[in-house]
Amino acid sequence: MTVAVLVKGYPRLSETFIAQEILALQRLGLRQRIVSLRFPHDDRRHPMHAEIRAPVLYLPEYLYREPLRVLRAWRALRRRPAYRAMRGAWLRDLRRDPTPNRGRRFGQALVLAAELPADVTWLHVHFLHTPASVARYASILTGLPWSASAHAKDIWTTPDWELAEKLADCAWLVTCTRSGAERLRDVARRAGVDPGKVALVYHGLDLSRFPPPPERPPRDGRDPADPVTILSVCRAVPKKGLDDLLAALAMLPESLQWRFVHVGGGPLLRALKREAARLGIAGRIAWLGALPQDAVIAHYRRADLFALAARIAPDGDRDGLPNVLMEAQSQALPCLATRLSAIPELIADGATGLLVEPGDRAALAAALAGLIADPARRERLGRAGREELRARFSFEDGIARLADKFGLAAAPAPVP
Repeated sequence: MTVAVLVKGYPRLSETFIAQEILALQRLGLRQRIVSLRFPHDDRRHPMHAEIRAPVLYLPEYLYREPLRVLRAWRALRRRPAYRAMRGAWLRDLRRDPTPNRGRRFGQALVLAAELPADVTWLHVHFLHTPASVARYASILTGLPWSASAHAKDIWTTPDWELAEKLADCAWLVTCTRSGAERLRDVARRAGVDPGKVALVYHGLDLSRFPPPPERPPRDGRDPADPVTILSVCRAVPKKGLDDLLAALAMLPESLQWRFVHVGGGPLLRALKREAARLGIAGRIAWLGALPQDAVIAHYRRADLFALAARIAPDGDRDGLPNVLMEAQSQALPCLATRLSAIPELIADGATGLLVEPGDRAALAAALAGLIADPARRERLGRAGREELRARFSFEDGIARLADKFGLAAAPAPVP
């Protein structure tokens, strides 16, 4: 089997979970070709990207920039018997979703079907919105089966009618959260589609890529020369709740000594920096932007506490099971997060971390204050979180289940 793996963009610093999956399946012998709907907008890469050998096919990100390429694909495919069926499916979707994005998916699917290497026998797509539409249309044209990995935003912001049709057409689907699996199975049942197509497969974390956790000094927030470091790794977008986190930091008692480090890019960074200045805490904050994973790991190891104030965005977008929480736990870094989506599947409140309600800034501030002042509790929660990660979110188990779906007989071997 040779699988064409469709992704939104490749490589992307924010999607380590996809890269680690591609690399693990490569190590098991699965032949893969990566198909990206977008060109990379950052020339930095994670070390694992250098290990991935799959060639990359970039589809036209915007059709008007490569009109001859789209035209050549259309001329090559328009007389195929399946072209009419593919165009009919797209037109039905366009009537329900009359957007430029829907038109772009049609052109990208034409180029994919026309330029797909002859050895590809299966399409697998990450995310059920745009990438899955391109895969579905290309599948109709080529007759190739397709499968999907659903994650977070794609599950909660894609309309039910579109989810139902994609569930009906795909061969199988995996998703990495129980809450996401329950939603997709409910959509399938209401549409008369077999809910057994949907499988819960935690993507886990490849701990072989992370060093053993460090020993941390018992900082207690009393020494101005040695403040407690609070870390958050996330894109600056509404669903991450960074404005809630800034407000909570501003509520902390003046007697507590802390600094906040943010890693990640995103469209809200400029507004968040202005808000930090308005709150009078800008001098305690380091905004580092997006970083490759080796640098991110170094910050996990230096920090004393990890915080993620995730919430549901106005458009319905939300996190599933944020990979950054598992990465923090790999370094025995205690995690404070919100009770949202699949986060409680990973963090047991008071046992392996702390949880507060999304948007509750006062509760977030109280939890931060308690953890800043109590290094012994931070250490207990961090160690317990790491043990839970190792016991229940095995990367090897998830890859073994995927390997079985792709017909790979070998079990994943530990990587030194």
